[in-house]
Amino acid sequence: MNISQDAFREAAIDKFRPVVEQIVEHWAIGKPPNPSPAATSDKPSGYFRLTNYLMEYLITHGTFPSGIHAMPEGRDRLGNLEPSFPVDFDEILKGFAMPD
Repeated sequence: MNISQDAFREAAIDKFRPVVEQIVEHWAIGKPPNPSPAATSDKPSGYFRLTNYLMEYLITHGTFPSGIHAMPEGRDRLGNLEPSFPVDFDEILKGFAMPD
């Protein structure tokens, strides 16, 4: 990346971070904490993958995703596989708006 691409990316992250955090926190309501012994937070399994996926989608496309997307498989801190899972963005984005 060159300096202008880095600056664009940092500006996009700053712009989208608040809404991404709100959306993922809302998605996490009622989900149990990640049961992995390697978990370092009380967030549900998939929390950080969804956060990263949504942020990258917004940076790349400049708009919210729609429909059902499969979150990528992941690995916990011990290298154990965390399976892919579907996210229905039409559902989890209800009530949220793109930042100005």
